[in-house]
Amino acid sequence: MKNLFTASLLSLGLAFPAMAQDAGGRLDIVVQPEPPSLMLGLVQNGPTQLVAGDIYESLLRYDTDLNPQPSLAKSWEISDDGMTYTFNLHEGVTWHDGEPFTSEDVVFSVDTFLRETHARLRVSLQHVDTITAPDDHTVVFKMKNPFGPFIGVFEAGTMPMVPKHIYEGTDFANNPANNTPIGTGPFKFKEWQKGSYIHLVKNEDYYLDGQPYLDEVYYRVIPDAASRAVAFENGEVDVLPGGSVENWDVKRLTEMDNVCSTGKGWEYFAPHAMAWMNNREGPTANKNFRKAVMYAMDREFVRDVIWNGFGKVATSPVSSKTNFYTDDTIMYDQDVEKAKELLAEAGYDGEPVRILPLPYGETWQRWAEAMKQNLKEVGINSEVVATDVAGWNQKQAEWDFDIAFTYLYQYGDPALGVARSYLSSNIAKGSPWNNVAGYANEEVDAMFAEAAVAPTTEARQEIYTEIQKQLVDDVPVAWLLEIEFPTIYRCDVQDLVTTAIGVNDGLRDAWIKQ
Repeated sequence: MKNLFTASLLSLGLAFPAMAQDAGGRLDIVVQPEPPSLMLGLVQNGPTQLVAGDIYESLLRYDTDLNPQPSLAKSWEISDDGMTYTFNLHEGVTWHDGEPFTSEDVVFSVDTFLRETHARLRVSLQHVDTITAPDDHTVVFKMKNPFGPFIGVFEAGTMPMVPKHIYEGTDFANNPANNTPIGTGPFKFKEWQKGSYIHLVKNEDYYLDGQPYLDEVYYRVIPDAASRAVAFENGEVDVLPGGSVENWDVKRLTEMDNVCSTGKGWEYFAPHAMAWMNNREGPTANKNFRKAVMYAMDREFVRDVIWNGFGKVATSPVSSKTNFYTDDTIMYDQDVEKAKELLAEAGYDGEPVRILPLPYGETWQRWAEAMKQNLKEVGINSEVVATDVAGWNQKQAEWDFDIAFTYLYQYGDPALGVARSYLSSNIAKGSPWNNVAGYANEEVDAMFAEAAVAPTTEARQEIYTEIQKQLVDDVPVAWLLEIEFPTIYRCDVQDLVTTAIGVNDGLRDAWIKQ
């Protein structure tokens, strides 16, 4: 067996800084919008992950270079042929109700519960043959074929552990325990006052000695971005997770006394802003029209003015911040004349296109207006269709749009977070997430399948380079920005971001300097 990682907890420099941690205190964090649920095995949207990532855990965490780190698994091995993953679990771990956590919980969580409830993980589990528990503290995954990205799926939002003794044999979606979530994490669910706050308290029986350091956490629901900024200014909240306030407020808030910020903690997600372009009908069904949209956009302006420099122009479906990116593609720098030429080749007759902004605040509305202006400059007529979150979800899920803003996470590997947006097998009404554009290319499908199981990093890079060249030429979506969401917090809050998913699992390590 090849020993990938065996470490004592004391070796984890990120999680255990040199200075002594002060115990105690309360942390107030903004969560927006309010989560629809805290049952992480059923719901994986951003707000749910932010709160539930401290209630639930998985086998691993990931540092900011995407290297796996211990969580419920203290060590693990991958066989030389990549066909067997063996995880050695911490002993003495209990669920929040006091029941012991064992390898049987892992087998149930992954092989039964999440296979049914977690569409994104289900894709990765297609490569898994069996999951077994030879003893209470060992779990063995046997693969059908080598799958290099597999070591990257063991974080809480992708593979949360759920208690077998509560969910086995039940209707998962309607289990009463969904309202009072029970995990193994550093904090336990206490109370949820809808529209106001979610209260978590310290898990006194947590398996890491001395952790967590905080006594309690309040996730504050404040619907308006301006009010969230004021609450931070007034000291009502201590942490503004990325995206909590409008971009133009970031500079002002970070210039206040005792205020710190960081762009770290998004490496695993690598949020990629793009606009679905309807490949099925209307002007956007024409490839030359879609290329004209790319050349029309002034994405540098968007980055510098609308996003206040928090981002990088996206040049590919793969983020430059994750693995297997290439810049050997068409760049689509703004070129008004080129856009006009392509519109002429497309035979565009002036039919208006509908732009659907993301209903996550004024920044996205301004972005849609900037796109509308850019399109007008090259001769494309358009209208911005404003919606709320429910309407935005419905219009995308029903393919009722021409151009629709979104951003998706990349999860550290194209096989996990990129392929889903372009595989023809993912074209299905009802989902606002996977291949909403309706792009279908059998050659690209085949290349994605080959790249996922290629035996070496070099072989995977070669295939993903070809995929990116093809996609950037077909331009099924408009790639916009590799967006950055700075986390803003009081400087006396220490070790808030210690992993590649940031605040979502950061409260295990966080403490307040007294």
